[in-house]
Parts: sequence; C-alpha cells; structure tokens
Amino acid sequence: MAAGAAGGGEERRGRLHPAIARVREAVRAALADLPVGTTALVACSGGTDSLALAAATAFAAPKLGVRAGAVIVDHGLQPDSGRTAEIAAEQCRGLGLDPVQVRVVEVGSAGGPEAAARSARYDALRAAADEFGADVVLLAHTRDDQAETVLLGLGRGSGARSLAGMAAVAGLLRRPFLEVPRATTAAACIASGLRPWHDPHNDDPTYTRVRVRHEVLPVLEEALGPGVVEALARTAGLLRADADALDQLAADLAETAVRRTDGEVHCEVGALADEPAALRTRVLRQAALEAGSRATDLTAGHVAAVDALVTDWRGQRWIDLPQGVRAVRRGGFIILGTDMTG
Repeated sequence: MAAGAAGGGEERRGRLHPAIARVREAVRAALADLPVGTTALVACSGGTDSLALAAATAFAAPKLGVRAGAVIVDHGLQPDSGRTAEIAAEQCRGLGLDPVQVRVVEVGSAGGPEAAARSARYDALRAAADEFGADVVLLAHTRDDQAETVLLGLGRGSGARSLAGMAAVAGLLRRPFLEVPRATTAAACIASGLRPWHDPHNDDPTYTRVRVRHEVLPVLEEALGPGVVEALARTAGLLRADADALDQLAADLAETAVRRTDGEVHCEVGALADEPAALRTRVLRQAALEAGSRATDLTAGHVAAVDALVTDWRGQRWIDLPQGVRAVRRGGFIILGTDMTG
C-alpha cells in the first residue's frame, strides 16, 4: 500500500472513516509538541493496534515536520517469526515510514516469559532509537490494555503507582492510544485495508493478561454493565495524578533523609519516622532499588518489612531483599546494601 493510501478513497469523497480520524488525531496530539525535524519511531508488531498506529503516524507526522520510521522486534518465540516481522516491515514501508528496521532479540527467562519478552523488546526499541537518533518511540497500547493493567495491579495487591497503569509519556516512550478503544484501532485497520497479524499468544490462557482479557473483563461487564473498561482506564488516570504528586513529595523528602556512600544507601530514621506512610515507603522502596533490588522482584511486603525497621523497631537484625540486598538498622539509619551483616 502506497504512502497516504490508507483511507484515501474515503478522503477523496469527503467521508473519512471515524476510526481513522480518531487514531490520526490521537497521534497528532501525541506528536504536537515535538520540534520540526524530530524523528519518531513506531514500535510495530504487525498486529491490529500497532498497524493502526503505523498508518496514523505515517499520515500525521509529516504534517508536523516529524520524520517517522518503524521498528519491528522479532522475539523469535514462534515459528516463522522472522517472516511475520518482514511482512510487518513491508507494510510499514508501504505506508511511507522510513527508516524501517527489524531487530531480532534473544528473550531470557528473568521474571517469567511475559516480563522477559517485554524487557528484551524495550531494550531493542531503545537501541533502535539511539541508532536512528529518534527522540520518541510510539507504543500502541490502547484503553483496553490500560484497563487490563489496572486489573493485574489489583490482583497483585499493588500500590497506587501500579494501579495508575501505563503513562502516556514515559521518557522516550509515548502511548497515543491510551484513550482509544481496541475496537477503534481494529476498525481503522479494516477501513485502511491493512492486513494485521494475529498473535496466537493473545489467545493463550497460560498468560495472565489473556485470562483477564477474555475471562475477567467479560464477567465484569456482565455483572456491572458496559463501561467497565473505560472506568478502569479513567481510574488509572486519576491515580496517576495522585501518584505523581506523592512521588515528587517523596523525592523532596529523600533529598534530606537519604545519603549514598560506598555502594550503600543510608536512610535517616529520625527524618522518616514522623512522615506519612505514603511518603516514607516510597523513599524506602527507591532506596532498595538504588541498593540493587529489581523493581519486578521487590514486593510491597518487602517494603513493609523495611518500613517496620523505622516504625516498629524491636531489635530486628536485618531484612533480606531481592538480589542479595539487605536492610539493617544501625546508628539511627536504615542502611541498604549487599554483603552486609547485622
């Protein structure tokens, strides 16, 4: 399909499909603040959402003076994954995106298959952005994806930051479709004559997100009525604003309560003890991450145990945290690091 062909017949007759119009407007809004000459890359799997994003970006970006390309990550997890990636690349080129690159990655096992694939994919996207001098990478997560993320956070008993879902802008990454339903991206693909690939993993119930999508959300819609997905996504937006404010307050507190020396992180008990738990635990969690624990392994239970060293001190010797990090109370400080003793 040639560049600009998507939806072209309807445009010439003055009847642009509403779904095409919506995805284009979402992308335009996401790119509107970028300087002329910026390069943006679309992360395209060849699936419905990312192809709709690729087509919308191919249309909207040039009108804003933004160069638009695409990156297709081949995880190598399915037969003929290379061919699937090349088909996606061909469609991106046909839309007029340039540069278009397929990057093959090796998926490890840390954190489980979903987390490992996500980590490999994001590493590849950042590497591609570095190679092409891109300032932005666009991801095709939809409102439905956001709702699923909130439910997954609820199921894990996560805090406000997790329940806040995915951010529309997170450094290099931007998600134009977080307020766009999945049904709209599907309609945009059909109206544009695109040929999306269906990932069989999206129907595999061994993945928790798939069970949430096909089993949990339909039950909620039936029990509570339509609009559950929209309500969950709206909740994420409200919680994100709250979480951002608390994170900033916690960062301000850390400026006076935390110091870093010789690979260790020292948190002053006196400066933390009288602070609200929402701030105190954020400071301690960040300290554990800086000491070497991974966010994917550090649980709310771990942070609560470290917090007890501040608020419920009964002579505990230490708290063991992921990746060999240990938290010890000593001399009026909670000290976090590796290879430590009580």
